[in-house]
Amino acid sequence: MGVLLNNSIETVIPWVVSALRRRLGTMAIAKQPVVVLDAPDAGELAQFYGELLDWQVRVDDDGTWAEITSDSWPPICFQQVEDYHAPSWPSQEHPQQMHIDVMVDDLDAAEAQVIGLGAGKAAVQPGETFRVFLDPAGHPFCLCVN
Repeated sequence: MGVLLNNSIETVIPWVVSALRRRLGTMAIAKQPVVVLDAPDAGELAQFYGELLDWQVRVDDDGTWAEITSDSWPPICFQQVEDYHAPSWPSQEHPQQMHIDVMVDDLDAAEAQVIGLGAGKAAVQPGETFRVFLDPAGHPFCLCVN
């Protein structure tokens, strides 16, 4: 009751709602987040990742938005951006801001396959259980083994 006596109702209600959300743990503000990658050509990049993951590819009629989907994972989306600048990795001249890691059984076999899809192998390879590649738009991604 001390909270109510010392504060107006306007300041108490947000605190109560916040406390209830924390306690109940079921009242998310948002749901179903997706990753969206910028690209010079949304459809081309969606096609690359669709083939990499064997997911369905859908490109909007105007070609500025695309997504790949599977039955078991949230979609990954791609948006076309004018004057796109590819990330520079490992330098931070144009930061990567995010990247995708995918699991593979055999690094050598997967490397040959992603290069065949149009990826480039990054010059810097800092680990032994993963390899860094650049997708056709220049985003870094990693092939990883357990």
